[in-house]
Amino acid sequence: MLKRLLVICLLIPLSCIDPYNIGLEEGEQLLTVEGFINTMPGPHVIKLTRTDTYGSVFEGLIRPVRQAQVIVRDSEGLVTFLEEIEPGEYQTPAGFAARIGLSYTLQIRLLNGREYTSFPERVNPVAPIDSVSIRSVQIATENRLQDRVGVQLVAHFKDPEEQNNYYYWRTKPGTYVVVANPELFTNPPTHPTNPRGPNPKDCCDICYLTENNRLRDFSIASDEDFNGLETSQIITFIEDNGTRFRRTFRTEVLQMGISPEAHRFLKLVDQQLSITGSVFDQPPANIRGNMISLDDPNELVLGYFIAADVQSQVLYINNADLEFRATPRIIPDDCRLVPNASINPPPFWNPPAN
Repeated sequence: MLKRLLVICLLIPLSCIDPYNIGLEEGEQLLTVEGFINTMPGPHVIKLTRTDTYGSVFEGLIRPVRQAQVIVRDSEGLVTFLEEIEPGEYQTPAGFAARIGLSYTLQIRLLNGREYTSFPERVNPVAPIDSVSIRSVQIATENRLQDRVGVQLVAHFKDPEEQNNYYYWRTKPGTYVVVANPELFTNPPTHPTNPRGPNPKDCCDICYLTENNRLRDFSIASDEDFNGLETSQIITFIEDNGTRFRRTFRTEVLQMGISPEAHRFLKLVDQQLSITGSVFDQPPANIRGNMISLDDPNELVLGYFIAADVQSQVLYINNADLEFRATPRIIPDDCRLVPNASINPPPFWNPPAN
């Protein structure tokens, strides 16, 4: 409504109206903590941002929190300082790893002197992953002529019988082979003598790209229904966007054991993300995590600091293994011009020999 009013006002000749200042109240800036540590060697990253409450006219604006002092303290008194590597991103030393049986606390001191802390998070052991399998799937959409296709990842493991276990699955950023067609390159339409004419390039048709999506799917489960049993859990869906699965795709699955409190928090987040978005849905809730302000106990701090044991497994997915595939996206140019792509494979790229 506000946007419509502004448009109408702009259409009226300026000489016919008096200036009017519209007062827009800025929403409360909420500190948001994102990240976790686990038993794999670091570095581990904690992100600090400030965002606005639901309903603010500045909603969706995210500001990194810079120049904070961020430390992780364990239950034996060892303190680890995190270094700011990017605005709002704080990283542990490369060799840092959480230890099973210890509890960890995240402590933050902002540039203005305000201090925050998490409640202690204990690291509980998690079951090893026996294997990860793939399912090539086709998902119907509202558009009957354009289904979604992609790959489901399924983790197989045996749940320990002697304790209650809470699972949290994430995948590291995927890396894949970018297939291009430089031989199809054509001149730009502004070419003085041969606009849009063929102008094949000598290089390069194969590159490697590591995705850097800020938002990645996660999955959670408790062992209420499979305590002590062999089980299989669908942990994520990776959509085929026409480029990811043209040749080989690499991902790394993280299976983490988390606390009951962390599981409860993530379950609420998952429920909120599943809101369909109709006008009858409740507005997004600010879900309280395990972070508190030491200066104002009533201040709402978003996010949750997780400390977890982790088991991981690397998976390479080949195009030939998929039953359903998206229409390939043709890149009629040098693959090195694709943002973030490189002709050199990353050091961890090691697909099994066929």
